[in-house]
Amino acid sequence: MIYGLGVLGALVVVFIFIYNSLIRSRNRVDNAWAQVDVQLKRRLDLIPNLVESVKGYAVHEKSTFEAVIAARQAAMSAASSPAAQSATDNQITGALRQLFALSEAYPDLKANTNFLALQEELTATESRVAYARQFYNDEVLGLNEGIQKFPAVIIARVFGFVPREYFRAEPEAQTPPKVQF
Repeated sequence: MIYGLGVLGALVVVFIFIYNSLIRSRNRVDNAWAQVDVQLKRRLDLIPNLVESVKGYAVHEKSTFEAVIAARQAAMSAASSPAAQSATDNQITGALRQLFALSEAYPDLKANTNFLALQEELTATESRVAYARQFYNDEVLGLNEGIQKFPAVIIARVFGFVPREYFRAEPEAQTPPKVQF
């Protein structure tokens, strides 16, 4: 009887430990996603200023400006999920590459201090976005591994823990955009 209670007590302690571990992992994933979201919004806030600083120099590049603005609007209205955000993130990255490529064709723009400051700020933000994405994916890996291991898989199923999706780059994000002047 005492051994039975001891085993039952040990099982309860293991159950509590596993459950709390899963909760901690899920909360860390949610926190990591919030950090990605903050950095993506920071980037979106910089884009209008960047477009305005370029417009004065490159008035003939309407299609580039429209692509950047459309990508920003799509990102602002996208669902807050890794799949939706990664798709719009790839659109913005491509549009911004085209916008920065304009500076090569317009030497006065390249020398503009506002443009240079915004470009530097956006570059720093891109680094923050990349770090936040990596951190998020690391946390997702930890949660997904945790809910797939035995005996945690049983507890995860009972309490509705599901694997989370990674923040992935689309294949077209791997290819630099073609810029024509």
